Amino acid sequence: MASTKLMETKDGKRFFKISVSRGYGKTPYTMRWYWPDGWSKRSVERELKKVSAEFERACSAGEVLNRSQEKEKAAQEAAEAAKLKTVRQYADGVFMPTKEATFSENARSSYRMFLDKHILPVLGDVLLVEVSPAMISKLLIDFQRAGYAHATTVKLYNILNGIFEMAFLDDSIPMNPMLKVKRPAPRKDEQPKEESDKAYTVQELSYILSCAAQEPLQWQTYISLAADTGLRRGECCGLQWGDIDFKAGAVTVRRNLQYTAAAGVYATSPKNGKVRVVDVGPDTLALLKQLREKQAQSCISKWCFTQEGTAEPMHPQSPTRYFQKFGQRYGVKDFHPHKLRHSSASIAITNGADVVSVSERLGHSDTAVTLRMYAHANEESIRRAGQTVRDALRNAQNG
Repeated sequence: MASTKLMETKDGKRFFKISVSRGYGKTPYTMRWYWPDGWSKRSVERELKKVSAEFERACSAGEVLNRSQEKEKAAQEAAEAAKLKTVRQYADGVFMPTKEATFSENARSSYRMFLDKHILPVLGDVLLVEVSPAMISKLLIDFQRAGYAHATTVKLYNILNGIFEMAFLDDSIPMNPMLKVKRPAPRKDEQPKEESDKAYTVQELSYILSCAAQEPLQWQTYISLAADTGLRRGECCGLQWGDIDFKAGAVTVRRNLQYTAAAGVYATSPKNGKVRVVDVGPDTLALLKQLREKQAQSCISKWCFTQEGTAEPMHPQSPTRYFQKFGQRYGVKDFHPHKLRHSSASIAITNGADVVSVSERLGHSDTAVTLRMYAHANEESIRRAGQTVRDALRNAQNG
């Protein structure tokens, strides 16, 4: 009979280790089953029995491989992979399965879209060894001419580079054609945005918040929270009431709601995999309290932001659509959730906050990311420091 043991990952996720004996002296068959978010102990116990019974049945039927069988299967798959010849066969049989082992669902979906829509229709049936630098360059040029943004073209370039670099390193091709393909430059009519254009000034943000005060309470709260904390779109949508400490004035960011066509709406960990605590101002906390009271009048939900009239969490793409309409109503240029995140960080840095603290608050895995993204804010802070010195000297001289 299958045995179960409740365990926990390093980042706090609970799971059951289900084991089925293979006999004395042999390593048992094992699998993990994670405790679903929001499930009661009773529901979990009931579902765990079903999962354990099915796993035991699969073991008895020989449908589950032990370690030596897994190694043998992996060796067979590797041998098969060596026989793959076309770009399509290699991308589907080697490249994507390798990437999917470490990818988030969102990244997997994005790569899959680029492959199916842009790469495989052009190069899919070409033999790997016959793909030339000219073929790849033409693909990228045609992509740019179709009107795609520079950042999107660079992503296509990076995926192509990943495919052919992997093929070269595992000896599927004798040379990497990407070594002779230049990284795409912006079109002449496409000027990349200055970093300073990606954030609002204090005056602009103040105007946005005054406009938000005229909007429905849920959106007023969402906009205030995003501007106050710099949380990502999906992190705001993934907030639950249990994550908010009204006494301490802080929120704990534990999850990030995302959406793909294949998986639907799903919760994953924050982008760098770390839970973080972010302070919240009294005005935003007051709005959250009002929202909780109003929400309780129509439904009981664990989620702070919900779909209208239901207990289900807000769809993570809803803020983007709402922000576009908001921007049109109030004349706010390029209004989208991520720009509030940029603005929160930029204003913090230009008003004296140190980059390390801002980086922690944003949930960046590396302060270098923050430095690169908000270099314009640092430059403004430096200019201000210089002006402070000049003002002090002038005051001394006048005194």
